[in-house]
Amino acid sequence: MNIDEPVEFLWDLGNINKNLNKHNVTNEEIEQAFWDDNKKSLADILHSGTEERQILLGKTFAKRILFIVFTIRKGKIRVISARDLNNKELNLYN
Repeated sequence: MNIDEPVEFLWDLGNINKNLNKHNVTNEEIEQAFWDDNKKSLADILHSGTEERQILLGKTFAKRILFIVFTIRKGKIRVISARDLNNKELNLYN
């Protein structure tokens, strides 16, 4: 995934604090992971239904590696879920 233009995130009532409450991941950390030069992105085929979902594996400025599920709505990135990468998934990032 290349980010060639300004990126905006869609934080609405459905996702504004969901990842902080559930996985202790702040919105700022999530946004940082999208700027990781070594990030990995792939289609989330299993969970794409009415909309196409993507998975992003990216590192925050504090070196925390996140597993982020997102979609694009109205030209903006809308995060569905974000959590720490687990040990089984770590080799997907490296």
